[in-house]
Amino acid sequence: MPVLEIADVGEPVLREQARELSVQELESPEIQRFIDDLVETMHHAKGAGLAANQVFRPVQVCAIEVKNNPRYPYKPNIPLTILINPVLTPVADETFQNFEGCLSVPGLRGVVPRWASIRVQALDRHGSTIDHVVKGITAGTYQHEVDHLEGKLFLDRVEDTHTLCTWETFRRHYEGEFRERVKSIVERFGS
Repeated sequence: MPVLEIADVGEPVLREQARELSVQELESPEIQRFIDDLVETMHHAKGAGLAANQVFRPVQVCAIEVKNNPRYPYKPNIPLTILINPVLTPVADETFQNFEGCLSVPGLRGVVPRWASIRVQALDRHGSTIDHVVKGITAGTYQHEVDHLEGKLFLDRVEDTHTLCTWETFRRHYEGEFRERVKSIVERFGS
C-alpha cells in the first residue's frame, strides 16, 4: 500500500466539495484499494484522521482512528472508522473549545468551537449503515474530518486568531491547560 501525498493549505482540492460515492463505486477494487492507502497514509503521518480531499481525491471518504497517537496523547482512543458519504447532525446546542491541528496545515494549531454531541450517519467501507451518536473530543475529531469533505479547514472555524500558534508554542504554553480541559470534557461526555 503506497503512502499518498498530503495536500498542504492553499491546494485547490482542499476547498472542493467532495462528491458522494455510489454503492457500486464503493464496492469497486479501486475504491477499496484507495481506502487502504488512505488508512496507511493516516498511520504514516500519525494523524487522528484523514479525508480523501487531503490526498487529492475529492470523494466523500474519510478515515478516523486514535490509538495511543503520539501527536495527540490526550485524545481518547477511537477504533478505525471509515465514513462514506457522512452526514453529521448536532444532537444538542452545547459546544466546547477544541485546540486543533491538521496534516494539511503543518505546524499550526488553533482553537475551534465544536458541537459536544453529534449524530453520525454514513456508510462504512462495506456499504453497511452507520448511525450512532459520538460525544466530546471524539465528536470534534469527526467534525474536523467531515469538514474536509465540505471543503473547509479548521482555520475557517477559528473564531479568535490570537489562539493560532505553532505546535512547539502549543506544547510550551497551552498543552498543559488543554489536557486539563480534555479531562473535564471526557469526564462530562465520556469521550
